[in-house]
Amino acid sequence: MPLGQIAFLGSGETSLAGGRIFETLTRLLPDPPRVAVLETPAGFELNSASVAGRVADFLKTRLQNYSPRVDVVPARKRNSAFSPDDPEILKPLLDANLIFMGPGSPTYLVRQLKDTLAWDLIRARHRMGATLVFASAATISVGAWVLPVYEIYKVGQDVHSLPGLNVFADFGVSLSFIPHWNNTDGGDDLDTSRCFIGMERFAQWCDMLPSDHTIVGLDEHTGLILNFEKSECTVSGVSSVSLVRECDPEIYAAGKIFPLNELGDFKLPALEDGISPAALELIRHAAHVEDESPDAEVLSLLEARGQARAAKNWVASDRIRDEIASRGWAVIDTADGQTVKKVSAQP
Repeated sequence: MPLGQIAFLGSGETSLAGGRIFETLTRLLPDPPRVAVLETPAGFELNSASVAGRVADFLKTRLQNYSPRVDVVPARKRNSAFSPDDPEILKPLLDANLIFMGPGSPTYLVRQLKDTLAWDLIRARHRMGATLVFASAATISVGAWVLPVYEIYKVGQDVHSLPGLNVFADFGVSLSFIPHWNNTDGGDDLDTSRCFIGMERFAQWCDMLPSDHTIVGLDEHTGLILNFEKSECTVSGVSSVSLVRECDPEIYAAGKIFPLNELGDFKLPALEDGISPAALELIRHAAHVEDESPDAEVLSLLEARGQARAAKNWVASDRIRDEIASRGWAVIDTADGQTVKKVSAQP
């Protein structure tokens, strides 16, 4: 089973550039999009549901031609009623084929998601073909090393680095990510590039990382899409992406495609590697339940048969019944209407 793609956004997940990236990724999905938007990055905010909800509403509109199912996953905080270890809350992740995490606090997200059922499910679903999209805070959090933006920029703590979720540890690659790379919100008075902390403090942070480490800097409204099947990376959006080694950047402009091994020597993990048995069991059970449920085409045929019967078009009704049967389902007529039952395969 091919791995899903992974996209990193420098900002603008609900902008025109972000929408184009989502649509590009959706077109490559083999099935209609089943989108899961996690609240976790902003789970400390009183309006975290609104933060995630805005993205969900944007995707419902932007992807409407693809008939998406969009769910918000309120996995806000460990050891709470909205825990990222609660299987009931995490149900949308079990069959999601596009998973998004975005704005919030990078360090909060790491604390709440590391070693949780939610994080195992996200990684497992990616290995089963789901696309992952990370923006803003989540872009930082999933790297090997986290830039504590708020702690440095707002609180005034000394420049320091913290371990991240390290999504590519499973692949034998160490990467860190910095969104808002070319930010200019500070104007001429304040350097807010490098995710608001400025060049001087970024250089200090960079010096704290291992010498062979790679940092991916993503400009505003710009994204990087990793395609594991083609072993290539595509820069999308309005500006550029920078690969920084020993604080020396190599810049790739929007539209540029470069080999995946520019980021490192990726070793593809097996589905079970580093994933908890509990997460794997939940996914497998969900797949079994889905197999026992009729798909959209069967349901559409069943509705058409109901209309044919209402019009007393028995020839059409029988023809549709036979077509449903050819798909492995038996039509059952009851006093309350019609339903279908899965036909067991003959030995």
